[in-house]
Amino acid sequence: MEMFQYDFIQRAFIAGIAMSFITPILGLFLILRRQSLLADTLSHISLAGVALGMLLQVNPTYTTLLIVVIASMVIEYLRTVYRNFSEISVALMMATGMAIALVLLSFNTNSGVFKVDQYLFGSIILIQEQEVKLLIILAIGVVLLYIIFKKPLYVISFDEATAQTSGLPVNLISTSFSVITGIAISIMMPIVGALLVSALVVIPSATAIKLSRSFTQAVLMGVGMNMLGIFIGLYTSFKYDTPPGASITLVFVLIFMFMTVLFKIKALVRK
Repeated sequence: MEMFQYDFIQRAFIAGIAMSFITPILGLFLILRRQSLLADTLSHISLAGVALGMLLQVNPTYTTLLIVVIASMVIEYLRTVYRNFSEISVALMMATGMAIALVLLSFNTNSGVFKVDQYLFGSIILIQEQEVKLLIILAIGVVLLYIIFKKPLYVISFDEATAQTSGLPVNLISTSFSVITGIAISIMMPIVGALLVSALVVIPSATAIKLSRSFTQAVLMGVGMNMLGIFIGLYTSFKYDTPPGASITLVFVLIFMFMTVLFKIKALVRK
């Protein structure tokens, strides 16, 4: 295809493939743990890290990683405190993160505010080779951790009480999962944008759950669906000059809507 003659398109597709192995694994566990909004919360909190980096005139990636890791641990602690109302931790930290980001931005010049747009909306076609390598390393790490800790995470996601009585270190595993999710989001945010990264994590995973009959099948379907959505989204963006992140997200939404309608029709036919 004509689009593949460009280096930036090639980098975008490699980055998309790497993210396709990251987002389904994280997204499925977030949905099972009823923490679908965690990705959105951490992406908003990461803006505070970006603002802090700009204020201190250091690489925003470092400050974002620091802020998101701390926030992930705080969210996990609040989730244990409000065990029966776990959504409180998500709502509280989202509001806190946005408030801190806005306050820090007020101390920056106007040029700093414009730079934040790169992190709000992102652009996968502007990804650099170094960022591609970082995504590949992250994808390998997430897949390896999934293979090693699949069963404990699966048990914890469905029944923490049973996992606790079985001797599993529930708090350590849950906190580690939240931190890894935060790290992944902070790395992907400049690529697809803070406003879209949560959609890439949650929507394909939610669609894969509808199609699959087992957890492993859901992960594999999620990977395939991510690759398909990213390919169609990037092709649409290239052909019609639309924002790549938004195009990819809309493709995922259309796939989700199509599968929902298809299941409704199948249910009616069976009746």
